[in-house]
Amino acid sequence: MSEARKHPSAWHAVADHLQHLGTEAVFGLPGDDMDLLGALEDTHTTVVLCRDQRNAMFMATGHALATGRPAVCAVGKGPALTNALTGLLEARSAAAPVLLVAGGTALDRLGTGAFQELDQLGAVRPFVKWAERVDRADRLPAALEKATAMAVGGTPGPVYLEIAEHVAGEAVEQPGPWRPPAPQRTGADEDVLRATARLIGAARRPVLLVGGGSRHRNADRRIERFAELLGAALFSTASGRGTVAEDHPLYCGVSGLYTVPPADRLWQETDLVVALGSRLEETATFGWPDRTRLPVVQVVSAEDSVVTGHPGAHVLGDVGRTVADWTAALREHRAAGDWTDRVRGVRTELDGIPARRTDQPDDSGAGEHRRHGVPVADVLAGIDRAVPADRVLVQENGLQDMWSYFFPYWSCGATGGSVVPSEQTPLGFGAAAAVGVALAEPGRPVVAVAGDGAFNLFRGELPTLADSGAAVLYVVLDNGGYGWLQANLDRVCGERSRFSFTGDRPTATAALAGAYGIGHWRVDTPDTLDRALAEAWAHCASGRAAVVEVAVSLSDRPPGVAEPAGDFPTKHQ
Repeated sequence: MSEARKHPSAWHAVADHLQHLGTEAVFGLPGDDMDLLGALEDTHTTVVLCRDQRNAMFMATGHALATGRPAVCAVGKGPALTNALTGLLEARSAAAPVLLVAGGTALDRLGTGAFQELDQLGAVRPFVKWAERVDRADRLPAALEKATAMAVGGTPGPVYLEIAEHVAGEAVEQPGPWRPPAPQRTGADEDVLRATARLIGAARRPVLLVGGGSRHRNADRRIERFAELLGAALFSTASGRGTVAEDHPLYCGVSGLYTVPPADRLWQETDLVVALGSRLEETATFGWPDRTRLPVVQVVSAEDSVVTGHPGAHVLGDVGRTVADWTAALREHRAAGDWTDRVRGVRTELDGIPARRTDQPDDSGAGEHRRHGVPVADVLAGIDRAVPADRVLVQENGLQDMWSYFFPYWSCGATGGSVVPSEQTPLGFGAAAAVGVALAEPGRPVVAVAGDGAFNLFRGELPTLADSGAAVLYVVLDNGGYGWLQANLDRVCGERSRFSFTGDRPTATAALAGAYGIGHWRVDTPDTLDRALAEAWAHCASGRAAVVEVAVSLSDRPPGVAEPAGDFPTKHQ
């Protein structure tokens, strides 16, 4: 073990710890204290200086989801911290390991009405796995190591570390070398493994559901091999997409709200669901049979993600290790051939669904400004043609951009990736997170599909996008505003309501993008789509971001979706 080290200030100790973690980028909007930037000045760490703390957290969350390693966000105190809370909420829901570092009021000024004084620990604790305030310099090294261990251990998630102003400039003694930052992936209890292997082996019509907790746990395609051993139908949750090869003959799409016929019938026929790294949230189980009768074997990394209320069992352990152990235990298993044939037949039917729309949406209820836009299915098909297959698609979750959740209208194929918002679906997450994803995976194509309402919340970060060098291709589906809210308003108040969430107005994005060297294209008719996407992608391939705005219809809804009905849509039977 090496000797103790001395850092000239608390922020230098933070910077050294980030170097130890291999931190490639720090996102944030520091307060008046620039000491962290000073400590990072002579390092190779990329610092993305944002215009809004919420977007900084979104970017850090995207980075963490893309790498599986801790990402870092730094903000000031008081309102700077509260601006970041929506981002913390999303990081917690998405199980993203993010370290949020903030300044804090000096100890001798607490309770005096000091400038921007706030009980910051009380504000953040509902949103994080762990929170700590450092009031003594000698406690900072231990706090940094505890923060890292908490962020990556168990169910990953955000942590918070506050450095009081009176500590910021003090020298910090580090008693020894930093601990290894890698998470410890625990194996499941052997008795539980044996019992659940028996349940799985006895199933005649199994479904394998791959959730977000399986990300970065399938490098050797062990999950696909396990599905083949069982002859199981293979589905993913929205957050689990990009984990398994979507061109696999047993893959039948996205579960719950996003399942399309004929794959939905498999959920009515299955006798066991094996859920890998999924918390079985409402969108993932939407449309399932009676949950009190459908057995589920759920694999999660910690107790806080266990879902009860249905027959079956749960396994606490790493998804990758658990799948490997089950595969070994069931190596002599013989799958039910009739079920496997059924699954393969469903996949064949899915492959027969045309990628492009052959009809125009029914625009009878849309205003003139939104009639006869470009079908969203055509937009997705155009992206598929224009951008290399190893791209990462970063998504929002609005009325039109939700199309990309519906397989086979969008497929990650064998090499593509995906990042989506969690069940919280904060508006603007995908647009901002795409910056973090692009910096996490340099050289890999990154496409963000966002509605114009979500993109408008991000537009203030276009200078940040340009400065960061993140060559993201933004495809903005312009339905005139907040389409989901407009559809709900029409349902409640009728189409002649005096209120409106959409309108026919210029976006002004072209001038703003041009001011920062960001490419811009506008598509109003299907015949100009392919050329615009090809030119925009060539612009991105040269190292610069681009925006393609595409006019779409309010009534162009994903397959099976009748109309929004509050939080969830009604679906055609």
